[in-house]
Amino acid sequence: MRNKLLLLLALAGLLSSCQSVKAYQQMQLRQAQMELSPKKEQSFETNFQSYREGASGANSGKTGGGCGCN
Repeated sequence: MRNKLLLLLALAGLLSSCQSVKAYQQMQLRQAQMELSPKKEQSFETNFQSYREGASGANSGKTGGGCGCN
């Protein structure tokens, strides 16, 4: 009985999450504003890489930390 109830709840959850989208609605969903924001880990990694590249010169040219000691 318990397994049937769990199966019924799972099936109800799956069926209620599917919905057809019309063509004019798809155009609105594809806009850049509708994209999800990056995850915290991805945002942190992007921030870390930008600091690292900024410190090393990014074009394999002059290196230094920007402290004015070179």
